[in-house]
Amino acid sequence: MLLLIGSLQLGLLYAIMVMGIYISFRILNIPDLTTEGSFTFGLAVSAVCVVGGHPYLGILVSILAGALAGTVTGLLHTKLHIHPVLTGILTMSLLYSVNTFVLSGSPNLSLIGKDTIFTILIQQLPGLDKEVVKLIIAIFFAALCFVLMAVFFKTRLGLCIRAVGDNTDMVTASSINVDGMEVIALAISNALIGLCGGIMAQYQSFADINSGVGILVVGLASVIIGETITGKRSVTVGFISAILGSVVYRYIIALATSTNWFPAYWLKFVSAVIVILALAIPVIKDQVQFKRQKHQTSVDRKEGTL
Repeated sequence: MLLLIGSLQLGLLYAIMVMGIYISFRILNIPDLTTEGSFTFGLAVSAVCVVGGHPYLGILVSILAGALAGTVTGLLHTKLHIHPVLTGILTMSLLYSVNTFVLSGSPNLSLIGKDTIFTILIQQLPGLDKEVVKLIIAIFFAALCFVLMAVFFKTRLGLCIRAVGDNTDMVTASSINVDGMEVIALAISNALIGLCGGIMAQYQSFADINSGVGILVVGLASVIIGETITGKRSVTVGFISAILGSVVYRYIIALATSTNWFPAYWLKFVSAVIVILALAIPVIKDQVQFKRQKHQTSVDRKEGTL
């Protein structure tokens, strides 16, 4: 039971990061690799704020940290015309040193014994089990981010960002500032990723400089799994699929690790296999559908001949 609740907690918390990845990869159509750096940036600043006795401020600062990282990536891409993949790598590399500086040169920082948003609310709600309180917090943040993003992308600014992702040439002809839209979208995307890192630092009570390693694969796997379940539809459904995919991914990982089929160091391998399978499923579906249509066409031609 604890494994089920814990996986749900992680799935909902990481869903915030997955929604950020969904914005850059699906809505904006930009392969942003800043994720690993902005996640750790949000995690690091949140941890430092917790040590200073300001856990709620840590959440806000993690959002700003992620937005700043996304803005740097956007400016490198739009103003210096560097390829988006390379800009993400550059920003991620820059942030490794920045994150180490934030953690005062230490590779990790323990928050054990410090007040976090989780420990504070657990103390304020003594009648509830601590795991239930953590789940409530996870649901709150995931739902809040979902509502904000669903509403934002129906506003004029949000529609402009969606238009940039759909057809840049058309948007340029409509006198919309494409560069500005891309910078804003990347800032929002990484703000969500930074927020996820900030919450995770307080959830797990420690911050590590390598916490963001492989986080992009996790996010992509969750996006693809969600789209496999719901299909590619509206943006609102896309955010729902991101949340659903994140939860399903966590349960798959929990199943793989709890059965002792794989040792702990195979976790990255399992994650990569999940991504491959998630990518393969839509292709297999298309091939099966194509063969069925081809077979049906062949049958119709024979019946027409007869």
